[in-house]
Amino acid sequence: MSTESFVQFGESAEQQSNHDQASSQAQPSTNAHEATETKTGEREPASQSTCVECEGRIITAEQTSYCEECGLVVTADHIDHSPTRRRHGPRGGGPAEWGCESVTQLRIDKGLHTTFFLTSDGYGNALSSAQQDKYDRLKQRHKRFQVESKRAIRLNEALRDVQMIGGNLGLPSHVVVDAGRLVKRAGEAGVPGAWTSWEGVAAGAVLLAATDAGVDRPSREVACYGKVSHVRLCAAARKIRCYVSIDIPPIQEDAVATVLETLDKSAINSGAYLRLRDVAQHLLELADEEPIGAGTPRLTVAAAAVYAADRLLGSEWLTMQQVADAISVIVETSKDKINRYSATLRTEYAEREEAATPSVLPDRERGAVQ
Repeated sequence: MSTESFVQFGESAEQQSNHDQASSQAQPSTNAHEATETKTGEREPASQSTCVECEGRIITAEQTSYCEECGLVVTADHIDHSPTRRRHGPRGGGPAEWGCESVTQLRIDKGLHTTFFLTSDGYGNALSSAQQDKYDRLKQRHKRFQVESKRAIRLNEALRDVQMIGGNLGLPSHVVVDAGRLVKRAGEAGVPGAWTSWEGVAAGAVLLAATDAGVDRPSREVACYGKVSHVRLCAAARKIRCYVSIDIPPIQEDAVATVLETLDKSAINSGAYLRLRDVAQHLLELADEEPIGAGTPRLTVAAAAVYAADRLLGSEWLTMQQVADAISVIVETSKDKINRYSATLRTEYAEREEAATPSVLPDRERGAVQ
């Protein structure tokens, strides 16, 4: 752009400014705020306030910043990221206020509600006894309108548990927010119930969110700050993975290998060890897909898969009590659970395994499985 163009643009901008001033004088505002709103149509950009050519004042009008003296265009299509002014009440009256709503996923209504502080007023002054009673009544009434069911109340408490656990573990804020989203989705999927409490869902969501973000925390440490036992935490984390469509790896990816390591290797033939591991791993994948034992820790289901694989192979090296005692060192497991889940896994395997993986078992033993 040539200097002549700059001069012409500056003259047009000056004429436009004079015209605006004349129109504002011809039609005086009846409201002080409207006059301020008209005058503040131009604002100084945050990055630059003076022109680099003539040291004139930089003004912004209609998303374009230019010099008031020479007309040099500094920025075009300028975006104002500052909070906007909101007017409450009728358009013609009432003062304008700076409004910027805080939105968070850690509240059932994303945080768009009134917050009552019962210890001080907006200026930090202590409240009298009568004022505290008044605000206590207001808070109780507001809470009744905010949460309309017992399920919403439990969800709100679970979100508070997520913040508490995340703060004690020192997790980043985005991990805590992801855990809050998982809790909401788990509630919609009906995960809380039976042996799975909302406290377990909150702790399990934190464990899964931390694993997904790469800031792993030991499950026992999460259970220490949660309100559930280690067994219930692992069970809730697995149930969330089974019923909520999420792309998060299991907490115990090598569960079958962990079970086999705890067993007495002298009882297993070394030549069939790998075959037993492969079949047990396949059965565990079936359990995650169905799901089978969704409200049970993954190590318990893996132990049942190892016992079921031992029976499917026809080796019968292991007993239910032996498997239960070995895995109880890590996660408390009973013989009844091993029996129940292994029977379900063998039934599921017999129903669908012919077309799925016909080469998992040896040819001479395939007929016995069917």
